Amino acid sequence: MISEQSLRRLASPQRHVVAAAAGLAAVAHIPVIGPHLQEAPYMGVLFIMFTILCLALGSAVLVWDAPAVYLAAAATCGWAILGYSATRLIAFPLLSDDVGNWLEPLGVVSVVTEAVVVAACTSALFHSVNQVRHGRPSLVSSLDPDLR
Repeated sequence: MISEQSLRRLASPQRHVVAAAAGLAAVAHIPVIGPHLQEAPYMGVLFIMFTILCLALGSAVLVWDAPAVYLAAAATCGWAILGYSATRLIAFPLLSDDVGNWLEPLGVVSVVTEAVVVAACTSALFHSVNQVRHGRPSLVSSLDPDLR
């Protein structure tokens, strides 16, 4: 169950960085959707879902600026980085040509912007934790009753 605390606004300066980086990560995936739908349809569908999710989360962080949105954005981009790494290390079905291709230009743009999202979200959430230490409720206190 999502608590009211996890949806409260943080007024985080990182929200603009998260929104911009999430938008760039989404846009970087658009050119590779078509080829992947033909070569490896499952990956093309994942790219479509990722693009939509990044655009939604980038918008959501500007509108709600809540810890739950930062968690979702960090998790989404973190998983994308892991997925990129996995396809460079292991031959996925219909994607064996990606193994070892670490410097594919759009892949590098994607990983860099996704890493920026993760870092900015982590910073915003640590700011939220610091608010708990100073007596203001945050996401952490809503998840851990010992911090209340």
